[in-house]
Amino acid sequence: MLAIDRHAWTNRWSDRHPLEKLVPAGGMLLAALVLPPWPAAPLIIAVMLVLTIVGARVPPKAALGTLAVPVGFLLTGIPVLALAVDVSVGVHIGLAPDGLRLAAEVTSRSLAATSCLVFLILTTPVAELVPMLGRLGVPKPVRELILLIYRLIFVFLERADVGRQAQVARLGYDGPRRSIRSLGWLAGSLFQRSLDRGRRLETGLAARGFTGDLPYLDSDRAASGALLVAGALLPAAVVAVSIAWTL
Repeated sequence: MLAIDRHAWTNRWSDRHPLEKLVPAGGMLLAALVLPPWPAAPLIIAVMLVLTIVGARVPPKAALGTLAVPVGFLLTGIPVLALAVDVSVGVHIGLAPDGLRLAAEVTSRSLAATSCLVFLILTTPVAELVPMLGRLGVPKPVRELILLIYRLIFVFLERADVGRQAQVARLGYDGPRRSIRSLGWLAGSLFQRSLDRGRRLETGLAARGFTGDLPYLDSDRAASGALLVAGALLPAAVVAVSIAWTL
């Protein structure tokens, strides 16, 4: 999370209007959900990686590393989609009808959609994206929850890092048994601290006269019409190529 936030604030497109990045990301996301996975998914992944690495100048290691995290979750779901369990006569595990095809389609479609989100989070700070969501009609309570949760994530990461360093200094991870026990203690401590932090945050907001409206900075930059058109043409081009390929 720290690396993602750092790249979101320091990439070459960090000073661009959020809508200029939201348009291509949203268009590509919609294309990934609607179009057939082949050849749309590889095209979308390639375009979004080029925009992230070449356009926004995000380091390739950061872009591919961020994309690799959800890939691990997607790979674990392949056996669930590809295999079938038959218990009519004992227990028999085998390939489901069209299981491999279904697993490949779902995985490629999910990876394409994830690449759109990776581009957005690596190029657009959350503090600038939330006001944009407000202008697009996202309810105020949802936007405030996004800001609060995003802030608390960094607080808990810092607490977790400090707690783990203290455990390492006391040989808390010396062996599998100690490692499991230390992880349990760390998780329990973070849970207690999260509840305490939430109560303190509620008390602090009430003491400051919180009326249900969290203030946040809103940029006065204007979106470039040319870049908005270019961002809309990218998904249109992917749609055209995919349709032409399937004909």
